[in-house]
Amino acid sequence: MIHNDVLRSLRYLLNISDGKLADIIRLSGGQVTVAELGHYLKKEEEAGYQRCPDTLMAHFLDGLVTHKRGKDESRPPQPIVVPVTNNDVLEKLRVAFELKEDDIRQILEAAGFAVSRPELSALFRKAGHDNFRPCGDQLLRNFLKGLTLRVRG
Repeated sequence: MIHNDVLRSLRYLLNISDGKLADIIRLSGGQVTVAELGHYLKKEEEAGYQRCPDTLMAHFLDGLVTHKRGKDESRPPQPIVVPVTNNDVLEKLRVAFELKEDDIRQILEAAGFAVSRPELSALFRKAGHDNFRPCGDQLLRNFLKGLTLRVRG
Protein backbone atom coordinates (compact mmCIF):
# COMPACT_ATOMS: atom_id res chain seq x y z
CA MET A 1 0.00 0.00 0.00
CA ILE A 2 1.29 3.48 -0.79
CA HIS A 3 2.62 5.22 2.32
CA ASN A 4 0.69 8.37 1.42
CA ASP A 5 -2.59 6.43 1.74
CA VAL A 6 -1.55 5.03 5.13
CA LEU A 7 -0.53 8.51 6.32
CA ARG A 8 -3.86 10.03 5.21
CA SER A 9 -5.85 7.19 6.79
CA LEU A 10 -4.05 7.45 10.12
CA ARG A 11 -4.31 11.24 10.18
CA TYR A 12 -8.09 10.88 9.74
CA LEU A 13 -8.28 8.02 12.28
CA LEU A 14 -6.44 10.05 14.93
CA ASN A 15 -8.32 13.26 13.99
CA ILE A 16 -5.14 15.36 14.16
CA SER A 17 -3.82 18.41 12.35
CA ASP A 18 -0.80 18.53 10.05
CA GLY A 19 1.17 20.21 12.85
CA LYS A 20 0.40 17.40 15.29
CA LEU A 21 1.33 14.86 12.60
CA ALA A 22 4.72 16.58 12.24
CA ASP A 23 5.12 16.50 16.05
CA ILE A 24 4.51 12.73 16.08
CA ILE A 25 7.18 12.26 13.39
CA ARG A 26 9.63 14.35 15.45
CA LEU A 27 9.08 12.08 18.48
CA SER A 28 11.23 9.43 16.80
CA GLY A 29 13.86 11.82 15.44
CA GLY A 30 12.32 12.50 12.03
CA GLN A 31 12.41 15.96 10.54
CA VAL A 32 9.57 17.30 8.42
CA THR A 33 7.84 20.63 7.96
CA VAL A 34 4.09 21.10 7.78
CA ALA A 35 4.51 22.29 4.18
CA GLU A 36 6.31 19.07 3.23
CA LEU A 37 3.58 17.03 4.92
CA GLY A 38 1.01 18.83 2.81
CA HIS A 39 2.64 17.36 -0.32
CA TYR A 40 2.54 13.86 1.15
CA LEU A 41 -1.12 14.15 2.18
CA LYS A 42 -2.32 15.08 -1.31
CA LYS A 43 -3.83 12.46 -3.60
CA GLU A 44 -1.83 11.27 -6.60
CA GLU A 45 -3.87 13.26 -9.11
CA GLU A 46 -3.52 16.55 -7.19
CA ALA A 47 -0.90 19.15 -8.09
CA GLY A 48 2.07 19.16 -5.71
CA TYR A 49 1.72 15.46 -4.78
CA GLN A 50 4.95 13.81 -3.63
CA ARG A 51 5.45 10.18 -2.73
CA CYS A 52 6.04 9.64 1.00
CA PRO A 53 9.53 8.18 1.57
CA ASP A 54 10.14 5.04 3.62
CA THR A 55 12.21 6.93 6.20
CA LEU A 56 9.37 9.37 6.91
CA MET A 57 6.86 6.53 7.27
CA ALA A 58 9.23 4.65 9.60
CA HIS A 59 9.66 7.76 11.77
CA PHE A 60 5.90 8.33 11.81
CA LEU A 61 5.12 4.76 12.90
CA ASP A 62 7.80 4.81 15.62
CA GLY A 63 6.60 8.24 16.74
CA LEU A 64 3.01 6.96 16.84
CA VAL A 65 4.04 4.17 19.20
CA THR A 66 5.73 6.73 21.45
CA HIS A 67 2.74 9.09 21.18
CA LYS A 68 0.21 6.41 22.13
CA ARG A 69 2.20 4.45 24.71
CA GLY A 70 4.83 6.88 25.99
CA LYS A 71 8.60 6.73 25.80
CA ASP A 72 10.33 3.80 27.47
CA GLU A 73 13.37 5.37 29.15
CA SER A 74 14.80 1.98 30.09
CA ARG A 75 15.37 1.02 26.44
CA PRO A 76 17.78 2.68 24.05
CA PRO A 77 16.19 4.28 20.97
CA GLN A 78 15.61 1.69 18.25
CA PRO A 79 16.98 2.39 14.77
CA ILE A 80 14.37 2.88 12.07
CA VAL A 81 13.83 -0.02 9.71
CA VAL A 82 13.54 0.63 5.97
CA PRO A 83 11.98 -0.30 3.66
CA VAL A 84 8.62 -0.22 5.44
CA THR A 85 6.36 -3.07 4.36
CA ASN A 86 2.64 -3.59 4.97
CA ASN A 87 3.63 -6.15 7.62
CA ASP A 88 5.70 -3.47 9.39
CA VAL A 89 2.78 -1.03 9.32
CA LEU A 90 0.44 -3.67 10.74
CA GLU A 91 2.91 -4.59 13.48
CA LYS A 92 3.55 -0.97 14.53
CA LEU A 93 -0.19 -0.25 14.66
CA ARG A 94 -0.73 -3.38 16.73
CA VAL A 95 1.87 -2.14 19.22
CA ALA A 96 0.70 1.50 19.21
CA PHE A 97 -2.96 0.65 19.84
CA GLU A 98 -2.09 -2.29 22.16
CA LEU A 99 -4.08 -4.78 20.11
CA LYS A 100 -4.25 -8.50 20.76
CA GLU A 101 -4.88 -11.13 18.10
CA ASP A 102 -8.61 -11.24 18.89
CA ASP A 103 -8.82 -7.43 18.62
CA ILE A 104 -7.25 -7.51 15.16
CA ARG A 105 -9.62 -10.25 14.02
CA GLN A 106 -12.62 -8.23 15.32
CA ILE A 107 -11.35 -5.09 13.56
CA LEU A 108 -11.00 -6.97 10.27
CA GLU A 109 -14.43 -8.59 10.68
CA ALA A 110 -15.99 -5.17 11.33
CA ALA A 111 -14.59 -4.09 7.96
CA GLY A 112 -16.04 -7.19 6.31
CA PHE A 113 -12.72 -9.00 5.93
CA ALA A 114 -12.57 -12.26 7.89
CA VAL A 115 -9.18 -13.83 8.55
CA SER A 116 -8.30 -17.06 10.37
CA ARG A 117 -5.94 -17.28 13.35
CA PRO A 118 -3.18 -19.07 11.38
CA GLU A 119 -3.40 -16.51 8.55
CA LEU A 120 -3.14 -13.67 11.05
CA SER A 121 -0.21 -15.15 12.99
CA ALA A 122 1.65 -15.68 9.68
CA LEU A 123 1.56 -11.91 9.11
CA PHE A 124 3.51 -11.27 12.32
CA ARG A 125 6.28 -13.80 11.70
CA LYS A 126 9.74 -12.70 10.62
CA ALA A 127 10.43 -12.62 6.89
CA GLY A 128 12.18 -15.83 5.95
CA HIS A 129 10.22 -17.96 8.43
CA ASP A 130 8.52 -20.95 6.81
CA ASN A 131 5.06 -19.69 7.77
CA PHE A 132 5.65 -15.99 7.01
CA ARG A 133 3.02 -14.39 4.80
CA PRO A 134 3.29 -10.90 3.30
CA CYS A 135 0.44 -8.57 4.19
CA GLY A 136 -1.51 -7.59 1.11
CA ASP A 137 -2.80 -4.12 0.31
CA GLN A 138 -6.42 -5.25 0.65
CA LEU A 139 -5.89 -6.65 4.15
CA LEU A 140 -4.08 -3.50 5.34
CA ARG A 141 -6.72 -1.25 3.75
CA ASN A 142 -9.50 -3.19 5.51
CA PHE A 143 -7.57 -3.15 8.79
CA LEU A 144 -7.25 0.65 8.61
CA LYS A 145 -10.96 0.92 7.77
CA GLY A 146 -11.93 -1.31 10.72
CA LEU A 147 -9.56 0.48 13.09
CA THR A 148 -11.08 3.81 12.06
CA LEU A 149 -14.55 2.43 12.84
CA ARG A 150 -13.31 1.27 16.22
CA VAL A 151 -11.50 4.47 17.20
CA ARG A 152 -13.81 7.10 15.68
CA GLY A 153 -17.06 5.15 15.93
